[in-house]
Amino acid sequence: MGTIRFDLRKDMVSKKTLKSPLRIIYQIQGERFTIQTKIKLHELNWDLSTRLPVFVKKKDALKLNPNIDFELTLLDSVQIGNVLQEMNTLTSQIRNIEKRFEYNKQSYSGSDIIKEIKQQNGGKTHKDEAKELLFNFIDQYISDHLALREPGSLNIYKSVKTHLMAFEQHSKIKVKFDQIDYSFFAKFQTFLINHRNLGNSTIAKLLSTLKTLLSYARRNNIKISDSYKDFTIKKETLEVIALEQDEFNALYNLDLSSNKRLDQTKDVFLFACVTGFRYSDVAQLKREHIHNDVITITVKKTKTELSVPLNAVSASILSKYKENRRPLPVVSNQKLNDYVKELCQLAGIDKPQEIVRFRGNVREINLYPKWALISFHNARKTFASLSLEKGMSTEEVMKIGGWEDYKSFKRYVKVTEQRKKLVMVKAWGEVSNLKVV
Repeated sequence: MGTIRFDLRKDMVSKKTLKSPLRIIYQIQGERFTIQTKIKLHELNWDLSTRLPVFVKKKDALKLNPNIDFELTLLDSVQIGNVLQEMNTLTSQIRNIEKRFEYNKQSYSGSDIIKEIKQQNGGKTHKDEAKELLFNFIDQYISDHLALREPGSLNIYKSVKTHLMAFEQHSKIKVKFDQIDYSFFAKFQTFLINHRNLGNSTIAKLLSTLKTLLSYARRNNIKISDSYKDFTIKKETLEVIALEQDEFNALYNLDLSSNKRLDQTKDVFLFACVTGFRYSDVAQLKREHIHNDVITITVKKTKTELSVPLNAVSASILSKYKENRRPLPVVSNQKLNDYVKELCQLAGIDKPQEIVRFRGNVREINLYPKWALISFHNARKTFASLSLEKGMSTEEVMKIGGWEDYKSFKRYVKVTEQRKKLVMVKAWGEVSNLKVV
């Protein structure tokens, strides 16, 4: 069976009614067809994430568009119900045609389905080029996952589309599903190095994302060459930047009583350092999440429940803001990242850090003061690193921080020089005053 979805043609909005036509997009065996319906809606009556019509109250509509003529332009609840019924009827119509072919043990194509639909409804259809299918498929993937993932995590898919379109324009090679094979990956990788000036780590992420899209397309009955699977993506081992204990202490002991902005930044950052929370975790934290010295929240990124016990540092920070409505004075992610750099520079966290990156086979080395490389997410890395250094087991750190498998966890772990000394002494004893000859 093919895939069916409804799409509001906002590019075809009527100047008179301000409504757009609704169409069906039918995809099967790598081909894409559109079927025009007689349904017309204003964009406020269309939920892009669910791809369903929605009723909008007058006061809400006027907030979004003060100039809208509510009675003439938007559908009431009864009309929304009628549209839903009509959409279900059209979907059932397509499924029934497919089932009839299957019951009669007849092979069928998208064209056969569309021919039947045209005969029954007289609707207009057209077959899209495979290239358009791929680019539209990326848009559809993003739309399908909006409700399941954080919007920011889907930006990489937009980047893949942008780079593929640039590759097509530069190489004159049509980017179509049936053209993406081992050779395509090799050419695309070379293009990203030579003409998009990207580093190997960024390229690896783009190519991995393209493979994810191809796997998703295959599960949606689109025919794709298997040879792309043989293309090996080389991933660099990136440096993990985390605070060492003396740097954590320098921040903790920094007197910022005269600078409220940085003092609050310090509290939120240190709180994350001792809990392993991401920005999305501290941003959603409410007082009802804290009970019996344990924070219990549903992690926004993974949608899993997490229970994190309070400790001396996190409890004292929460106590400092006990009169506030929210447990922590969290600002926007961008501001917090900027303030954290400023904070760490003020604390003297400036140990030189060598960052090595490859662009193709060219090795590039840059030296930065450590504060310039620290953002809020480094708090989570610090939690993993320092917790291990203080004697917590890998399993305990993973459980508290919400890491589900070691493969995803190990990239956050920075084995510090101090931890190496501790485990060596624990295993073999302390260094004596005797000279080692």
